[in-house]
Amino acid sequence: MLKINCKKLLLHSCCAVCSGGVIKRLYDSEINFSVFFYNPNIYPYEEYLKRKEDNKNFAVKHGIEFIDQDWENEKWLDCVKGLENEPEKGRRCEKCFLFRLSKSAEYANANGFDVLTSCFGISKYKDKDQVNRSGHQSVMPYKGLSYWDYNWRKQGGSDYMETIAKQENFYRQAYCGCLFSASHEPFPNRTYIAHLEL
Repeated sequence: MLKINCKKLLLHSCCAVCSGGVIKRLYDSEINFSVFFYNPNIYPYEEYLKRKEDNKNFAVKHGIEFIDQDWENEKWLDCVKGLENEPEKGRRCEKCFLFRLSKSAEYANANGFDVLTSCFGISKYKDKDQVNRSGHQSVMPYKGLSYWDYNWRKQGGSDYMETIAKQENFYRQAYCGCLFSASHEPFPNRTYIAHLEL
């Protein structure tokens, strides 16, 4: 069972595969939370819709509020301009985390949440330290809002993530999400999109 001292928690979710196990653990722990989907990095739009649909359906299935935000891909591209050739886990990723979590923190502050967290760090393809730095920075402007940097990989979290993803038959993406990750950094043993055009 998870334990967190909060009235209302906001979980930023990037996709159903990464968040499914996290959502189930929060739900089983009877924590009051909502799922926040703000991922303007995901490209193309059809890919964005696929990831959002599974995420939304899983939340609704468990009676959890699903907060759907705009795609805003152009704003995201402006944010990471000049970092297009950064490797995965590089400066572009950290800026991307901060961009999305800042929007999450703004929403959380305006809507009565006192804790923000994300499932970004559950993936072995992501740098947990980058995620945590971005999370803590995102809540700094808001008094009364904190970032929960729980390590979702521990206590079998990574394996549980895979179990839920298989049970629910979630759409499994072939790259992290953005145009640049699709072009430059294939996931091992998966087909991926080699070339995408804006």
